[in-house]
Amino acid sequence: MSREEMVLLVIFMAIVTYIPRMLPIVLFKDAKLPHFWRAFFSYIPYAALASLIFPGIIYSTGNMYSALFGAVISVILAYYRLNVIIVVFGGILGAYIAQMLI
Repeated sequence: MSREEMVLLVIFMAIVTYIPRMLPIVLFKDAKLPHFWRAFFSYIPYAALASLIFPGIIYSTGNMYSALFGAVISVILAYYRLNVIIVVFGGILGAYIAQMLI
């Protein structure tokens, strides 16, 4: 594939990716959503983040049980709204301790 074809391919891919993201913003910019839908859409970033992170957690230690224990520790620390560094290190420490015990 030549350089010109590659540049055109990237440009067309950018256009095809941009259009579905831009259209809802343009078409629904003045729409007033009911409270239920606003609340529903507010949780989507958390769900997307969790679906990206969770598989990595399961396979992080080589032992699913220690990884899940570390994840549970992280969720508990995050529930209490502690600093992100504390949540991450708490999860690492929890997985380490579980790995030593199992």
